[in-house]
Order: sequence, then C-alpha cells, then structure tokens
Amino acid sequence: MKSCLIVDDSRVIRKVARQIFDTLGFSCEEAEDGKVAHAACLKKMPDVILLDWNMPVMNGIEFLRALRREPGGQTPVVVFCTTENDLNHIQEALTSGANEYIMKPFDADIVRSKLSQLGVIEA
Repeated sequence: MKSCLIVDDSRVIRKVARQIFDTLGFSCEEAEDGKVAHAACLKKMPDVILLDWNMPVMNGIEFLRALRREPGGQTPVVVFCTTENDLNHIQEALTSGANEYIMKPFDADIVRSKLSQLGVIEA
C-alpha cells in the first residue's frame, strides 16, 4: 500500500485530503507543520507528500528544501497544495524540488488527476 504524508496547519484540510487519499488506497499520516513532517520523514519516507506552503514553525518551502537534502529525500513525490498561485511561488516550489502544484480549494478529481500524471496511481 502506498503511503501519503499530509502536511497542513489546517485540521480541516488534513481531514479532507485524508479522505481523498483513503479512497485512492493510500495509508495516511498527518503533520501540522514542516518540523513535524520532517521528523515523520526521517522515521519513514512516504511515497507522496501533500504540502501546504504557509505554516507556522517551518513552512512548506523550508520543509521541502530540508527533505530533499536528506538521504532518500529525493524519493517522495511532493505536491504543493496552497493558495499561493502566483508564478514566483510556483517556480520557487518547482526549483526547490516539488513535483507538482495544486491550488486550494481542491477536490478528489484534481488530486487523482495530478497523481495519475505523476505516475503515482493508474489513471
């Protein structure tokens, strides 16, 4: 079973995302900020990380850069999921190692489509 780490400071977003990933057959862990997510990844790298940008303690971009420096940190597919939709943010996310970018609010079809494009799940 594929694993997913959902990183968002909003409990509601984590719950919605978890329901979507559950229906896609993923086992899910949650983290409320980048620091908690980083610690979780050091224990066990997930297959997919759904990552928010704006969080307290350690934001999404800081987490992503730290993750990609870790042994095995290149492996997870990272999908940024955020309200930051300007080109500068998107470029920064992609150059920092994000695989894809989706906007909030999102739904199951958007997540399924992105994961399919990335080859994580069958279309």
